[in-house]
Amino acid sequence: MYDMGTRERVLALVAQKRSLNSVSRETGISRAAIRSWQTRPAPLRSTHCPRCQDVPGPPRDPGAYAYLLGLYLGDGCVSPVKRGVHSLRIACADAWPGLIDACAEAMRAVMPGNKVCQVRQQGCRQVTSCSKHWPCLFPQHGPGKKHERPIALEPWQREIVDAHPWEFIRGLIHSDGCRVTNWTTRTVDGETRRYEYPRYFFTNLSDDITGLFTAALDRVGVEWKRANRQNISVARKASVALMDTHVGPKH
Repeated sequence: MYDMGTRERVLALVAQKRSLNSVSRETGISRAAIRSWQTRPAPLRSTHCPRCQDVPGPPRDPGAYAYLLGLYLGDGCVSPVKRGVHSLRIACADAWPGLIDACAEAMRAVMPGNKVCQVRQQGCRQVTSCSKHWPCLFPQHGPGKKHERPIALEPWQREIVDAHPWEFIRGLIHSDGCRVTNWTTRTVDGETRRYEYPRYFFTNLSDDITGLFTAALDRVGVEWKRANRQNISVARKASVALMDTHVGPKH
């Protein structure tokens, strides 16, 4: 028998599109066992959830979950709506209809069969879905603002983020980031010329969430700088090109 941490690490390797043969050689676990874990994934924990009394299962779509986790850490909250049921709400600006659609799609992928609705508010829409399991899937929920309390990922969340770093980065950028065009002037042969260059910014008051963002950037080889305590900048040409390929501007 293998513990849950071992199963999660092995499945994270498989999620990186590696063959069962290579994962089996690296871990010493048979292909048959790995294949069975793919079809019967382990629960998030081995005991019943003290809140809902169920044994929480893993997200149905890990990539969609990584994206939704990024959105949640920026502009989301989990709150009770009635006995045993909680709502996940992500605030999405009306200026980005593509983001609203992507958020709703990710919610449906993570919790198939649950209704997703949009609540209109001034300047934004609250993309919302109700389930008793949202607190299980987003254990970072709690009273108060996120930047006023510790934010850390559970081991099973780290496995998913490590396997799907770009989806996680995309969710964080879509919530608290942007792609902008900066400009500067230079004098060449007595003539003043204007130069434009793109860059990405990520802004969050929580040092913990900013740390999760920069750790994910390090994992995918994106160079970044801290513009100030709350702002992370990605400006180097090669790194901006990587971000454009995997994230792109909001729409």
